[in-house]
Amino acid sequence: MVVRPTLVAVKSITWCPDRKDIIWIDCNPQVGQEMRDVHPCLVLSPRTFNERTSLVIGLPMTTADYNADNPFAVVVGQAKGKKAEKTSYVLCHQPKSFDWRLRSAKPHQLGRLNDSLFQQVCERLNQIIQI
Repeated sequence: MVVRPTLVAVKSITWCPDRKDIIWIDCNPQVGQEMRDVHPCLVLSPRTFNERTSLVIGLPMTTADYNADNPFAVVVGQAKGKKAEKTSYVLCHQPKSFDWRLRSAKPHQLGRLNDSLFQQVCERLNQIIQI
């Protein structure tokens, strides 16, 4: 009797950003006052959208001190890593879409934003776009 190996289809599990995730994203190229280089970004769009389109809709994050007076910046906690002494802000006035695959997005060490802070961010964004 000859035993032939069978092929088993194994679906590989690949990372994909989801709503409330904080990711690293390369903002280059940029123009004018837009952020440049690699920054954290809060993902607003759901995983199913992100997976199917290769895009994320999100809000950039920064530790720039001048955002303490910015009415459209929401404080979401302390930064981690080399900027651990800094405050992290989500910039609700700069919604963007990025091709997360081509821009080599990866998970940020902050992980996910909690429900309460995510709600604050969405309310602040809604003050601008009024949907």
